[in-house]
Amino acid sequence: MSHDLTYYLRMNKMPHIFCPGCGHGIAMGCILRAIDKEELDKNEVVVVSGIGCSSRIPGYLDFNTLHTTHGRAIPFATGIKMARPDLKVIVVSGDGDATAIGGNHFIHACRRNIDISLFVLNNNIYGMTGGQYSPTTFLGARATTAPYGNIDPEFDIAGLAVAAGASYVARATAYHALQMVKLMRDAIRNKGFSVVEVMSQCPTYYGRRNRMADPVDMINWQKEKTYTEAEAKKAESPEELEGKFLRGVIHHKERAEYCERYQELIDRVRGVEEK
Repeated sequence: MSHDLTYYLRMNKMPHIFCPGCGHGIAMGCILRAIDKEELDKNEVVVVSGIGCSSRIPGYLDFNTLHTTHGRAIPFATGIKMARPDLKVIVVSGDGDATAIGGNHFIHACRRNIDISLFVLNNNIYGMTGGQYSPTTFLGARATTAPYGNIDPEFDIAGLAVAAGASYVARATAYHALQMVKLMRDAIRNKGFSVVEVMSQCPTYYGRRNRMADPVDMINWQKEKTYTEAEAKKAESPEELEGKFLRGVIHHKERAEYCERYQELIDRVRGVEEK
């Protein structure tokens, strides 16, 4: 379709609140490009978010949008999808919003395999509320609530999604924006619960405290610390991949979708009652 991206934006809400160098603007652009390339009608798209830096994104998008409470984006989105399974429902969430207060909703949405696309913008920190460490803050990294270094092991969001039952799981980075668009398109097309973890940089709170105040340093870190399956095959030893993250499609396995199973139940019960 290739619209000018402003076609999908509420320009009266600009300028946005993202800090200079934040990766969330890149992710927002990728979401719009994925929707545009899929040629989706704006009136048939719903974008839902909770609370956090990334959760401000729906406010800028000219779709049906919902800005909900902290950690509750997925249950709101689930209600929308159950009521209107014909709509394309997308959830934009942060690492804290999705895996801390929203963690229980996250794993059960994966388990149900409801047809929702979840884009988790993972910047390894609670950015909007002052730089507290989050479930994905790396072991040893500093935060306002971990001034001497975080002692909690970090969550693997993509690994958690696979284990909980999501039918499509991928990982992207703000550096590899073209790949992110492709992965988001795949997620939107998948019939089931889809998770794309987006590694996004936060130079303001994470970078400054961890000697990466320059956004360029942080985005280069994404380039250096991730690899594809093709690159893994070329590696001469496992040590070359140690401490790095696989990006691209991590898991894709079709299985029954929740709304369709629910409709089958309704039809079966109605058939019994009619008899």
